[in-house]
Amino acid sequence: MTYRTTITLDDEAATFLQEKGGGNKSAFISQLLRDERQRALRAAVISANLEEAQDADYQDKLSEWDITLDDGLFDELPPA
Repeated sequence: MTYRTTITLDDEAATFLQEKGGGNKSAFISQLLRDERQRALRAAVISANLEEAQDADYQDKLSEWDITLDDGLFDELPPA
């Protein structure tokens, strides 16, 4: 699905869009928005990871799960 919108650009932005957008300015703007969305998502994930890394209580619980996962359940494989 596509949407039509009207935007107002200053002279500098309009010139840049004309130079870089070429014949399909809509596709160029859409790609810029997709790239920015991806950048924002990466930044949010990094921020969440840093927050988790600095949370001592979370790290303790994570360590407990690591111990649980390594408790030897798979040391002996069942016969094939």
